[in-house]
Amino acid sequence: MGRQIQRHLIATASLGAYLALALLVTGCGDSPNAGGEADSGNGKPRVFTVNYPLAYFAERIGGSAIDVVFPAPAEGDPAFWEPDAEAIADFQSADLILRNGATYAKWTATASLPESTQVDTSAAFADRFITIAEATTHSHGTDGEHSHAGTAFTTWLDLGQAIQQADAIREALGGLLPDQATAFDANFANLRADLEALDGDLAFAAQGIGDQPVAASHPVYQYLARRYGLKIRSLLWEPEVVPDEATMKDLQELLEKHPAKFMLWEGDPAPESVAKLDAIGVGSVVFDPCGNRPAEGEDFLSVMRGNIDRLAKALE
Repeated sequence: MGRQIQRHLIATASLGAYLALALLVTGCGDSPNAGGEADSGNGKPRVFTVNYPLAYFAERIGGSAIDVVFPAPAEGDPAFWEPDAEAIADFQSADLILRNGATYAKWTATASLPESTQVDTSAAFADRFITIAEATTHSHGTDGEHSHAGTAFTTWLDLGQAIQQADAIREALGGLLPDQATAFDANFANLRADLEALDGDLAFAAQGIGDQPVAASHPVYQYLARRYGLKIRSLLWEPEVVPDEATMKDLQELLEKHPAKFMLWEGDPAPESVAKLDAIGVGSVVFDPCGNRPAEGEDFLSVMRGNIDRLAKALE
């Protein structure tokens, strides 16, 4: 029927009208996205992620068969990134969108994204999410004001949960490229072995801490605390901001009920902050959640290995 219409138009209408209809027919037919492969310029499916851990897992599992895109800015926390219209359009064109779930990247709940391409990687343990009853509104540098109230979202800091998220990615990639499923399974097995090794080492380090109270600069360690039995109480400090008198008073009040000997920081604290804590007998330990892509030469495994080594050293 389409060909008859086109022949009729050639005979009875202007060339311009025919070309307009031809473009319309092409748009309604096969597209670069047909068959589950977005136009990445090299024929590979494009897999978009909302944070770096998911990007790392996808890269390890998918290897050279896919293009992984993690578009959040290098600075700031991807959890609170608000993509512009162009960035959302890029997500809409993806073959696969890997979401973290647990209210991470809240913009995904309101953006018009295709349901068929989205994968909630934490769905398998959604019944074990940790709820944060109360939280103060604050800001992280240029991220704007926000609150951590609701659901704790740094799910991957429980490395057992990280393995489940990686497994969800393995399954999704197998559905996207069935002929590569065996290779994806093998790649996942290698990744799982690496994560299990980290999990065991982190559990061993946590055993050395035992019931000793631990302070944290920020409320992002809920799943870490639960998985490894750590007694963590959090403040709302930023690594680059030196605590003033009022902030130090908040810490002193916390220490009266929770006598921690060291504080976990998301990033390297200012030297002045370290000195102020040292003066009251509180050490500083960097435990980077690694939500964003690390510095060149580092990856998720090396960052977590560094976290574990620093945690173990804090006990010496």
